[in-house]
Amino acid sequence: MAAVAVAAFLVADGGSGPSGPRALTSDEVNRLAITRFRNYQAHGRAVTITVPGTAGRLIITGSVDYQGKRGYGVVHGTGRDTASDGLIGWTATSVSVHPMANAPAHAPASPPRSAWHSRPLLSSGSALDSSLTIALKLGSDRPDNAQLLPQNGAAWWGRDQVDGHPVDVMTGPSSPDRSGTAGNVRYWVGSDGTMYRVRVSVASESQPVLIDFDTQEYVPVKPVPGATPAR
Repeated sequence: MAAVAVAAFLVADGGSGPSGPRALTSDEVNRLAITRFRNYQAHGRAVTITVPGTAGRLIITGSVDYQGKRGYGVVHGTGRDTASDGLIGWTATSVSVHPMANAPAHAPASPPRSAWHSRPLLSSGSALDSSLTIALKLGSDRPDNAQLLPQNGAAWWGRDQVDGHPVDVMTGPSSPDRSGTAGNVRYWVGSDGTMYRVRVSVASESQPVLIDFDTQEYVPVKPVPGATPAR
C-alpha cells in the first residue's frame, strides 16, 4: 500500500481539479489551521511513513500518539536489504529499535520487554530521524493562528482524493514547529480539517518524506522499555 501511496503523491500536486498556487480562501485557511489539532483531538492516528534513502526506502507502519507524544511501529526496507527491519519506537528525544530477521506486517500491540537498542534522536543529517520528528509534530494541542498562515506562505495547490476522501492540497507556512519552510510541506486536508497525507522535503535527501494516515487500524501506543519519556 505504501508503494501505491508513493506513486500517488507524484501526480497529486496538480490534483484532479484546478491547479495552484493561489491564495487560500477563508474556509481553507480555517481547515489548515485546525488540521494538526484534529490529530490531537483524535488522540492518535495510524500512519505509514515512507522514508527516502539512496540505499532504498524505509516503510514504517504504525501509530502516533499525539497526546502522549510518542510513536511505535514496524520498519521494512524496500529496494534494500533487511538489516534495518524490525520494531521502532520514538519520542521527541529518543529512538529505540528492536531488530527482527522476519519483521511482521504490523507491530505487536505490546512492545517486547527486552532486546531494544536506544539512542538520542538526531536533529539533522538523518532522513529517518527527521521523518520521525515530522510525524510527531503533526499534532498540536491547539489550532494554529488562522490569520498568520497566509502571511507566512500558506497556499492552495489543487484538489485530489486520498483513499476515496476528497481533499485540498495546501502548502504549509514557514515555521520551525511545522518542520519545514513554505513550499516544502504539503498537506492533503479533508472538508472537516482532517489530515490524510503530508509530504515534506528534508535537507538530507533529494526525495521527500511521505506520511499517509489511516492506512491501517490505529493501535494505542504503549511506551517502549528504556525509551526517554515524552515531554
